[in-house]
Amino acid sequence: MTRIEKHVVRQIVALDETATLAEAARLMATRGIGSVGVRLGGRLAGLVTDTEMIAAISRGADPALTALGAVLDLSRPTVTLAATDRECAALMRQHHTRHLAVVDDGAVVGVVSMLDVVEMVVEEDLWSIDQLEAYIRGGRAEQLSKPIESVFAHAIEHVATA
Repeated sequence: MTRIEKHVVRQIVALDETATLAEAARLMATRGIGSVGVRLGGRLAGLVTDTEMIAAISRGADPALTALGAVLDLSRPTVTLAATDRECAALMRQHHTRHLAVVDDGAVVGVVSMLDVVEMVVEEDLWSIDQLEAYIRGGRAEQLSKPIESVFAHAIEHVATA
């Protein structure tokens, strides 16, 4: 399991609570991101995701008039810098979200996305594969990289002459 500390995006794209859903959507589309931080009283308080914005609009919210603060859910799950990739994945599944705010000492300090978690899992799996290959090779990397016939050439010759 990998801790998320090194994978947290710390430069959160954020808007004030009074910004509209339409402004947030334009910013998210321009930046290619799926969530935006929301500042309450100048302090980063949490995230609003594209999914939450779509849900609000489907319930009748006017994107041009509805403020981000009206959609912000301060009870949505958060993680600390010490969280692992598996803990993040479990929270994301349980709460049907692709983004988690990362908190440290009660303040939002970053965001981790599902893509970040997938990247951590892939990195960990690749490391494990590399370790297994090194163990299997047991220092015989050059021998294992040769075609199988050359490795067993002496045995093939012995069978052919017998």
